[in-house]
Amino acid sequence: MQAPRRGRGRYSPPVTSASLLASALPAATGGFLLFDPESLLPALGPWALAGISLMIFIESGVLFPFLPGDSLLFTAGLLHEALGLQVWVIALCAFVAAFLGDQVGYLLGNRFGRRWFRPDARILKTAHLEKAEAFFAKYGGVSLILGRFVPIVRTYVPLAAGTAGYRYRSFLLFNVTGAFLWAVGMVVLGSLLGGIPLIRDHVDVWAIVLVLLSVTPVAIAGLRGLLRTRRERAATDRA
Repeated sequence: MQAPRRGRGRYSPPVTSASLLASALPAATGGFLLFDPESLLPALGPWALAGISLMIFIESGVLFPFLPGDSLLFTAGLLHEALGLQVWVIALCAFVAAFLGDQVGYLLGNRFGRRWFRPDARILKTAHLEKAEAFFAKYGGVSLILGRFVPIVRTYVPLAAGTAGYRYRSFLLFNVTGAFLWAVGMVVLGSLLGGIPLIRDHVDVWAIVLVLLSVTPVAIAGLRGLLRTRRERAATDRA
């Protein structure tokens, strides 16, 4: 029997849990499935818990805010039996992922500040960071708790805290509190409401409602900013 020749054939990298998840997630998310947790979570199969943790980690501070954080956690709690997962396991993993994501966001802000942001960037827009900085300046450390419940803001507030040089011990305290209230609260809320037939039988509708409620503060803030800009322009024109 001949020994295989070196340099021939294709190299097959070792299969790891991370690589399996990376291949499963895009396959499961086809198109807008990423924003449909009711379909996404069952599609991930045994990787559902890892998928939840990965998306919460990314949205919490790795500068990619366009993930279904609120509806994902709520739906995970709602469907925990169908997913074969216990509520406390989902809640714990989500809490750890949210906490670690904010830690990364703070460290990135503390080290790199505004250097990565550009006005015309697709994701790392200067406008996103400026809004988070304004939010942080207005509410201080409490913004790390309040910001958890506001999409986009929750991604950039840790970065704003790091950029502003906010005291790390205080950040750590607010980060733990915010991560717990948001991650654990949303999962437990979903599991409790899962016993109500009207909600259990219309998960897709309630997920959309939850997303709309989550983005309402951002929409209101944007509308106020637009109206303020128009008033300022009108005042300038009259002058």
